[in-house]
Amino acid sequence: MAEPPDDPADDEAPPQPESVAEPQNEPSPDDSLRPAGLSAPAEGAKTLAQADAAPGSDAEDALNAERATAQGEGASSNGAFLVAAGIFSSRLIGLVRDRAVAYFFGSGAFADVYRLALRAPNFLQNLLGEGTLSASFIPIYSRMLQEERPEAAGRFAGAIFGLLAAVAFAAALLGVLLAEPFVAIIASGFLGDAEAVRDGTLVVDRYELAVKVVRLTFPMTAFLVLSAWCLGVLNSHRKFLLSYFAPVAWNVALLAALFAGAFLYLDDPLHITDLAGIPADALSRLLVAVFIGGIAGGVLQFAIQLPTVFRVMKGFRPALSLEVEGVREGIRAFVPVVLGRGAYQLSGYLDFWLSTFVAAGALGAIGYAQTLYLLPISLFGMSVAASELPELSRISRDELDAFLTRVNRSIRQIFFLIIPTVVGYLGFGWLVVGSFYQTGLFGADDTWQVTLVLMAYTLGMVATTAGRLLQNAFYALNDTKTPARIAVVRVAISGVIGAALMFVFDRFSVTDVMGIAADGEPLRLGAVGLALGSAVGAWVELSRLVAALRTHDPAFRLPWMAALRMLGLAGLAAIPAVIVQWLLPADALPVWAFGGIVLAVYGVGYLAIGIGVGVPESEAWTGRFLKRLKG
Repeated sequence: MAEPPDDPADDEAPPQPESVAEPQNEPSPDDSLRPAGLSAPAEGAKTLAQADAAPGSDAEDALNAERATAQGEGASSNGAFLVAAGIFSSRLIGLVRDRAVAYFFGSGAFADVYRLALRAPNFLQNLLGEGTLSASFIPIYSRMLQEERPEAAGRFAGAIFGLLAAVAFAAALLGVLLAEPFVAIIASGFLGDAEAVRDGTLVVDRYELAVKVVRLTFPMTAFLVLSAWCLGVLNSHRKFLLSYFAPVAWNVALLAALFAGAFLYLDDPLHITDLAGIPADALSRLLVAVFIGGIAGGVLQFAIQLPTVFRVMKGFRPALSLEVEGVREGIRAFVPVVLGRGAYQLSGYLDFWLSTFVAAGALGAIGYAQTLYLLPISLFGMSVAASELPELSRISRDELDAFLTRVNRSIRQIFFLIIPTVVGYLGFGWLVVGSFYQTGLFGADDTWQVTLVLMAYTLGMVATTAGRLLQNAFYALNDTKTPARIAVVRVAISGVIGAALMFVFDRFSVTDVMGIAADGEPLRLGAVGLALGSAVGAWVELSRLVAALRTHDPAFRLPWMAALRMLGLAGLAAIPAVIVQWLLPADALPVWAFGGIVLAVYGVGYLAIGIGVGVPESEAWTGRFLKRLKG
């Protein structure tokens, strides 16, 4: 997709473009009439004091510092908006994809395989993708651009590309060859499925099907790793929209393959209501078709970014060399981040491994809940964190006060939209899940199973989003070891607590807790325990990250008073939403319409109250959005 030509983030520009809010002063035609002996007004002057800033004077230094600060603020705020716009587009189509998956596969055994197939090779993307490149690539590349050395930056990017490609495709090849033992290790609970199928207690051998689709998802993920490299380059050039919009191509490819396979393998794909009426073999072939489309989507997601990447870079040349400037420094930063993210991966695989031993459907429920859980984290947390990293990396370590002030301001921006999301998920979670997923084979019992898992994850949402920004703050300080060590602690706590609670909650079913009858075997709640362990670990991680930042500045605090005010606003906004929920005839409306109305009242009410009482953070989001509509 071509980028809009009028987008300030996408203009041809040096590494530090002018702020869009700053007038572009042109030479005056009256320069020749200036009396002799008087210096020209300082460039960009808008006041008499600024006009008197003589070259080399303290006044000129102050003017330059003021302009640089405004420039960085504008770039970051604009970048956060563009990142959020790109992520919103890809997440929106991702929700459409998940709704289609819920329609065809429900929340049972096939959904388990679908989620496992996405997660199995995901360690490649997480270990080598955006999170790792944020620590090891973007700070170095951005610094070279800041130093006006684009050729060196291009050579560094080329060397990182070559090393990433070699590692990613070698790992993908191993994944294809070793799919059987790999699935047996990470999904040991699937190994008994063949016997369960013979006994008639399970409709599909999840192990056999998982091996087939995992062999497709490994090469797909290798291309997604290279797509993350493109993201790192484009973010450093403050071109945020395309890289975060690119996953739309991957999602569209999966959707196209899903519907093409449905019309090819199913008798009546548009009227599915009962799993018993669909041959398991047909659904297995459909799931394989989905991930054939995934390979095509991975190639597309990478390819559509390349023209812009090549346009902004100079001196790019792919290489397999450690001698290129910056590569060894990047690897030194890369190793501890990989260890830290490896700890996250181990935690994730531990969750998946444990969930294969409880009732079928736990993996599917976790996947559906995580899609909704990660949506606001990506939109409001990662968008700010991603756009802030290049700007934080440009601030000198001698300017610690400015650095931490900027971090605190960014956290308030995140809190402004994350806190009402937490209140909404806890108060209206069943409407959120039902609106997006309740269709086809995904019934009311599936909705409540996923809702309870989502609510458990939501308890850690504030900590997760703030923690992501604080991790990037350490990366900008060239400290990748501290977040890595803290990540290991989070993983250990999440794993221990989650495992213990999983077996406790798996004793209960949706029918036991909510009184909703199930079509078949009642869906159990073991996944809720795993989600609660994750929430506890997130808060432990955040507290340790804050303590570590306070070693740099003991005065650093998170803006909890601002968070409490935002919590109060969310509570006020929930009142009219609850009234509408009570007055609307729920039985007369489809769940998506009923939920959409109630959630719209809540969301619009929160933003209106925020603007009405003058919450500063509301301008950072709604103000910029309105300016773009006018412009």
